Amino acid sequence: MSLRRFEYALAVAEAGSVTAAAESLYVAQPSVSQQIRALERELGVTLFARTPAGLVPTAVGRAFLRDAEVAVRAAQRARATARAGAEELDGELVVAAQMGLGTRQLPGALSALRRRFPRLEVTVFEEANPTELERLARRGVVDLVLMAGSCDGGPYVGHHLGDEEFVVVMSPEHAQLAGERVELRVLERRAWIRFDHDSALDGVLRDVLRDNAMSPATVARVSQTATAVRWAAQGLGVTLVPTSAVPPGFEHLTRPVHPAVSLPTVAAVRPRTGPAEPALLEFLRQETWHHTGFSVSGSETAYNWVAPPSVTNSIPVL
Repeated sequence: MSLRRFEYALAVAEAGSVTAAAESLYVAQPSVSQQIRALERELGVTLFARTPAGLVPTAVGRAFLRDAEVAVRAAQRARATARAGAEELDGELVVAAQMGLGTRQLPGALSALRRRFPRLEVTVFEEANPTELERLARRGVVDLVLMAGSCDGGPYVGHHLGDEEFVVVMSPEHAQLAGERVELRVLERRAWIRFDHDSALDGVLRDVLRDNAMSPATVARVSQTATAVRWAAQGLGVTLVPTSAVPPGFEHLTRPVHPAVSLPTVAAVRPRTGPAEPALLEFLRQETWHHTGFSVSGSETAYNWVAPPSVTNSIPVL
């Protein structure tokens, strides 16, 4: 049973057809068909159901594909580790980031990683749902996870990078009248732009509203932080997002809130990895994560970034 057959099966499952899978693998269509049939004979099961819409994994096929993906990822990491001694690291590094965290820091760290290992392929998933993040991690298909809070009890080792402070985003008219810090209670009279119900960011908002006995109206729900910021800037409502998730050019519309809202940012790394994961972790540590102080002067940047706090300070502040 070869890993190549595993890769063919995964490609067919993703593409939904042998033809499309062959194109993505740069091989002939008959070769893919033969390998899939040989794999099914070897396993003694039917992996795919032939339907008018294409090939669909059967129940046993879905179970097999989950483990096949883990095996293929492990083989890729093993090859990459073996070649790393000559600084020719290749293969694929899979990173998952909780939506809204590391929006500014992650691109810089990934760029530095690519400069060190130019042949390394990096795939990044931004995921709003913490349950889905956990599922990806447990399947073993993610090498590093950027998340809020701890990762106790899992197969990954957590490294505290710093704390993300949340800021409220308002329209230009309201921002001109706001002070250096906005009382949360004042925002109860405003309509709020919130996030999908199952997202980690909306979970933070629910906790903030509950702990401050607030029940403002929700005017919209969005799936991306950039959308929430832009809609708030247009006056649709206010929103609360991590500081680094504010797109450039919108900083003057943001204010920290009182009581302060912040979350620890953790890089969860698979133990006993190759050189790519520790290198990315080091580049992430070099980024600035903790924000204190605020200025509302003219067009100057609203943020004063300082070094991350002590690693012992890993409790969400609400």
